[in-house]
Amino acid sequence: MRLRVEFTTEPFDLEEAPAHALAAREVIETAALDAVDVGPFGNTAEGGAERVLTAVDALLRRSLAAGATRISLQVNVLGDEGDDGDGDGGGRGDGEGDR
Repeated sequence: MRLRVEFTTEPFDLEEAPAHALAAREVIETAALDAVDVGPFGNTAEGGAERVLTAVDALLRRSLAAGATRISLQVNVLGDEGDDGDGDGGGRGDGEGDR
C-alpha cells in the first residue's frame, strides 16, 4: 500500500525556520520517500506504508522533542492493496515480490 503524508508543525515563525520544523524536514528528507515537497506552510511525502509510518513516528517524536507544540498530520492511502508497503510494488515486504 502507498501512502501520502501531509503535515505542519507549530508554532510558526516567519522570520526563520524553528528547530521543530527543521527536525521534521530532516526526517522526511532522509526517509527514502517519494515526491517529497517541503515548504514553509506545509510538507508532503509519499511512499510505501512501512516507510511512511516509520517516518511519521520519527517525525512526531523528533518534532515534539525539538519544541513543537502542535503537529497537524494527514495520511491518505494512494496505492492498491497488492503493494506490500516498501514502495517496490512487490507483495512480501522483503523486496523480492512473488518471485
